[in-house]
Amino acid sequence: MRILQGVQKIPGGLMIIPLLLGVLVNTFFPEVLNIGSFTTFLWKGGAMPILAFFMFCTGAQISVKQAGEPLVKGLALTVVKVLIGALLGVLVNTFFGPAGVLGVVPMAVVAGMTNSNSGLFAALAGEFGDSTDVGAISLLSTNDGPFFTMLAFGLTGLADIPLMALVGTILPIVVGCVLGNLDSELRDWLKPAVSISIPFFAFPLGSALNLRQFVEAGAPGIILGIACTVITGFAGYFAMKLVRSKNPQVGAAIGTTAGNSAATPAALVMADQTLRGAAAVATAQVAASIMVTAILCPILVTWLDKREKRKTAALARETA
Repeated sequence: MRILQGVQKIPGGLMIIPLLLGVLVNTFFPEVLNIGSFTTFLWKGGAMPILAFFMFCTGAQISVKQAGEPLVKGLALTVVKVLIGALLGVLVNTFFGPAGVLGVVPMAVVAGMTNSNSGLFAALAGEFGDSTDVGAISLLSTNDGPFFTMLAFGLTGLADIPLMALVGTILPIVVGCVLGNLDSELRDWLKPAVSISIPFFAFPLGSALNLRQFVEAGAPGIILGIACTVITGFAGYFAMKLVRSKNPQVGAAIGTTAGNSAATPAALVMADQTLRGAAAVATAQVAASIMVTAILCPILVTWLDKREKRKTAALARETA
């Protein structure tokens, strides 16, 4: 059986297939994931340690001469993602009120669109971009969690930047970068681990979700996920073009909703009790958006990748 070959034929397959398998197992056989010991470590709780290893190996591929490029890309993508999500949330609330549009409530719009799935971005950047694209996660990861959502809602009293969490996110990349630049053989040795580790953190990311969240959210949750991928995905693509990235298609990888965004409505309620009425609906809609964007975003990035390669090939023929 050519399992690997089959998976790689699917857009973002190394990420999306294990992720979907994790969702299915957690939905129908959740007890399997809770056996304990190495089984639970690998398939239920292993996403973050393996993702940290992925970031370390990716950092080793970054040349010091290119250090500024990941920061520029990360800043551009973060600004675009947060501003668009916040603006759309404010517009929905202004023109349609708390009930939202097409059933999608303003809280879900902001919570779902201002946050991006750093793990999925890193996987897609590793597959379709280069080390400077993956390195953008050092800044992009700041929009994981409720910080920017609270900021968008005007809850500045509780919205303080978790500095040490940010340092903890960046450190594996920095250490990997230092070691990779000190020893080119070490850099080459770590390179295969970048792609090899992707399925191993994708499955446990999926095992944190279940299909019941789709049912609870209904059509509005699916609409939110589609809108998030299309609107913020294309915005990220054009942002990368603006900073003259060699791989602008990677910018579309911000067209996702972060896995921990489903907890954001509850965090908002703790800050402002007047939001309690919309929290349950928003939570279900954001959870659905997490899964919808995890499926659609790799497809969008793959399509844009093919489009960019066709344009490059056509330009090469014209100049030949």
